[in-house]
Amino acid sequence: MADSNSNQWFGVSMVLVGVIAGYGVAMSGGGAPAPSAPTAAVAPSPTPSAPPAAPEAKDVKPVDLKRDHIRGNRKANIALIEYSDYECPFCGRHHPTAQGLIDANDDVMWVYRHFPLGFHQNATPLAEASECAWEQGGDDAFWKFTDLIFEKGADAANIAQYGDESGVDGAKVQDCVDAGTYAQYVQDDMASGSAGGVSGTPGNIVLNIKTGDSRLVSGAQPLASFQAAVDALR
Repeated sequence: MADSNSNQWFGVSMVLVGVIAGYGVAMSGGGAPAPSAPTAAVAPSPTPSAPPAAPEAKDVKPVDLKRDHIRGNRKANIALIEYSDYECPFCGRHHPTAQGLIDANDDVMWVYRHFPLGFHQNATPLAEASECAWEQGGDDAFWKFTDLIFEKGADAANIAQYGDESGVDGAKVQDCVDAGTYAQYVQDDMASGSAGGVSGTPGNIVLNIKTGDSRLVSGAQPLASFQAAVDALR
């Protein structure tokens, strides 16, 4: 009986020893390692794609150094010809882009032409007014007048004010508009834009003046699109 009890207690003791030993191993970091947390896959960064090639423009009116409104290097080989509408919000967005292009490229000039859309009631009188400002003060007055419109708003009620701020006689500018002095000139600009493939504003033609090669870049696109068109014509 004593031997039976001894054997029973011996078995229980060995089980307890095994449990204690196992617990000690677990606490000391032994045993099989815990499965690691899954690592999130990192997608590769997409490679920036080059702007699509601009189509060739159609019948482009040549740049007239005496009559066109030019900003930048007048001896440049490449011209950014913009057909614009003073009341078009996209033209306002494009204005600093065109300035950035000529700032970054000594061989590019910026040529501004008119393309006032019929549903913008201020666009046509403002286009004519800019020509009336040019009549008094040349391209300096024209560009000041143009910058003021995009800065302060395309409101034909401010023609005289913008004229004064451009350094010319604003009252005479208004009289010139009222007389329709440059109405036909603005219409001729629109016709030349349509012939070149322009159908909306800003309509831009990048032209190599020497070779006649050209690209049509429609809308207020990023500077990179215009730079690509310029580079393709060099």
